[in-house]
Parts: sequence; C-alpha cells; structure tokens
Amino acid sequence: MNAYPGPALLTLASSLLLFACAAYVGRCRIKLGIQAPATTGHPQFEIAYRIQMNTLENTVAFLPVLWVFALTLSSLWATIFGGGWLAARIWYALAYARDPKARSGGFGVSMLCFAALGLGGAWGVLRGLLV
Repeated sequence: MNAYPGPALLTLASSLLLFACAAYVGRCRIKLGIQAPATTGHPQFEIAYRIQMNTLENTVAFLPVLWVFALTLSSLWATIFGGGWLAARIWYALAYARDPKARSGGFGVSMLCFAALGLGGAWGVLRGLLV
C-alpha cells in the first residue's frame, strides 16, 4: 500500500491544473485569433497566458517541497498544506481571469502554504541529518 496517497493525488491534481490552464490559453487563442507563437495581442489572451505561466512556475517549485515535507515529516500535513496550495492556485487562476487586480488573495494563501511546506521540509531534512 502506498504510504503517500495524499501527496500522490495532489501531484496528479497539479498536473490537471496545468492542463486546464493550457487548455484555457488554447481556447483564448482560437476565440481571439491569436496565432502561435504569439504571446501577446489581446488582453484576455495575455491574462490566460500569464495564468498558465505563473501556475507552471509555481508548480515547479511546489512539487519538490510537497514531497520533501511528505517524506521527512508527515504525509498527512503535506496533504493538508498541499491541498491548501492547490485550492489557492485555483482561486488565483479564477480570480485573475475575472479581474487581474483580484488575484492577490489566492496568491497570498498559496505562498503561505508553500512557505509552510518549504520550511517544514527543510526542518525535516535537517532533523534527519542531525539524528
């Protein structure tokens, strides 16, 4: 039996979030007539593109801290903080799509969850080195 079902589920969910962001960019390209490889041209397309890129950038940083925390401290707490991060990133994306000025709440919560995972993971690694 897998001892890390929560982090594994969050890893899959993060991949689905990235796919959804990419699909949103694709829909905006078609709807607004933005031909690849252009990344500018219409404000709503540029918003969709920034949502995708910001989510990708954050996911690349999130996944390692999620797993280090899960492996060195607690799979349960990694799942709780990671679930908070994922929910906040969805909040961020939806808010940004409606009004870019409204994205700060989701961003802030996701950064708090990321910080908890990063600091906790660092503590878990240091604790393991000292034992």
